[in-house]
Amino acid sequence: MRTGRVRLTARLSLNDSDRAVAVLASGGRSTLADRYLARMLHQAGFGTLVTDLLAADEVGCPHDVFDVPLLAGRLRGAATWLHGLTGLPYAYVAADTAAAAAVEATAPGLFAIVSRGGRPDLASPAALAAVRVPTLIVVGSLDTRVLGRTRVAVDWMRCEHRIVLVPGAPHLLTGPPELAAVADLAREWLSARLPRTVREERPSPVRPPSPGSVLPQA
Repeated sequence: MRTGRVRLTARLSLNDSDRAVAVLASGGRSTLADRYLARMLHQAGFGTLVTDLLAADEVGCPHDVFDVPLLAGRLRGAATWLHGLTGLPYAYVAADTAAAAAVEATAPGLFAIVSRGGRPDLASPAALAAVRVPTLIVVGSLDTRVLGRTRVAVDWMRCEHRIVLVPGAPHLLTGPPELAAVADLAREWLSARLPRTVREERPSPVRPPSPGSVLPQA
């Protein structure tokens, strides 16, 4: 995916039998946690797209990391490219500031959002109120400040939504037990909310690009 001078890469894993795709992102570069969750969701029958939202030289800039419109534009570009390539419905599984970007990046084909230790409160109230897909927000029980902000943010939401606490977990939920819990929660949430037509029909086979390919301009 190219945005101005910035070139971002993503890794797509897709089988012919996959009925939907999970798009995984954090608030900058993809992480080991994103890749772990991608493996778990892929084993559960979902295609996965793990994407960066910032270039390497942008990650150290706090302004870029918290620039929700910038992140949302890049996330939407990746999702639009993916949906055009595969025709499959997709869900966002987003962490930290990428969760706010996911709220702002709704587009055709999106069927659910999962926030992992995310900051949906950084999205605008108008964007929160405009979300129409089921949204799961997973928060560590020790992350009391973000939990309080999240509860205020979801008051704006008019879609199906749920906050789930992971006992004893801190902000980003990156430890093995926390990630295992997030993987189970995400799998259950996405599986139960697949569009009805997707549950009943198997999609036509799709040939994915090679791993690590660069996404074109959306």
